Amino acid sequence: MERTLAPANVLPRALAWRSLGLEVRCEFLRLLRTPSFAVPTLLFPLLFYTLFGVMLGHGGKEGYEAPRYLLASYCVFGVMSPGLFGFGVVVALERERGLLRLKRALPMPPQNYLLAKLAMAMLFALAIFVALSALAAGLGGVRLAPGQWLLLGLTSALGVLPFCALGLLVGTRVGGQGAPAIINLVYLPMAFLAGVAIPLFALPPMVRTLAPLWPAYHLNQLAHAAIGQPAEGAVGVHLGVLLAFAAICFAIARRRLARAD
Repeated sequence: MERTLAPANVLPRALAWRSLGLEVRCEFLRLLRTPSFAVPTLLFPLLFYTLFGVMLGHGGKEGYEAPRYLLASYCVFGVMSPGLFGFGVVVALERERGLLRLKRALPMPPQNYLLAKLAMAMLFALAIFVALSALAAGLGGVRLAPGQWLLLGLTSALGVLPFCALGLLVGTRVGGQGAPAIINLVYLPMAFLAGVAIPLFALPPMVRTLAPLWPAYHLNQLAHAAIGQPAEGAVGVHLGVLLAFAAICFAIARRRLARAD
């Protein structure tokens, strides 16, 4: 009787879930042992919000409430970082060191590698949201309805996905030494040109016109809509753009990721 052997990385469902749990645990321990990534990722949005949302949170156009407005913006600014750096830099380094070849040889579902990193990116996004919300409510005097807090948290947690896809694309295309520079060249200009670090109404007309080209712009509009702030365009359009952007970046990166380097 002929027997068909299953591929080495096909496991029973219980073992597949257990392997995912172990991968998430290893990813968590790796981040704990890398404070140079974790500390700036968590602190930079808080420092920016304290400076611009609390200490300098006055002036601007009529009806502009800096603490409330910048809460949404700096949630977006914060969640961009774990997606871009957590995938872009880390994947590039691990690919360069041959870890991806080792992962492919292990008897575990291949998607667990990315799912573990995605779980950590979403965890960081939620941590940034919670810290910014506490700061906004405590020092900024921001008051939102429970549903608005919940929707902003959900937007932050899921909003990290397009930047994970973009980071993965960069991580599969550049070397480990060049990845931090490339990610910084993407991250900081995008934050400013998309109206995240600085409100759109304070930017030159040319920048405001080109802002929709950046995925951060669309996530920023969703975050403002979540807390009842005026947003440009329909929510469905912004959501569709982000989903399409994430799908395209992931599809391109997947082809390179599937090849042994």
